Amino acid sequence: MGRLLIGIGIMLVIAGLIVMLGERAGIRPGRLPGDIRIQGRHGAFYFPIVTCVLISAVLSLIMWLVNRH
Repeated sequence: MGRLLIGIGIMLVIAGLIVMLGERAGIRPGRLPGDIRIQGRHGAFYFPIVTCVLISAVLSLIMWLVNRH
């Protein structure tokens, strides 16, 4: 259980570093081209569809690599 928690912690740190580096490069997760944003007078609707697809692809690749062994 301890190794699992350490592994999850390391993955979270790596994900945080990737997000920080992406923001410095001008790539902000959740605000990618193709994300749906509708602004009205009395409210707004936002659905980050491209961000969801990208996260899904990355997680699928990671899971494929882990299960390959």
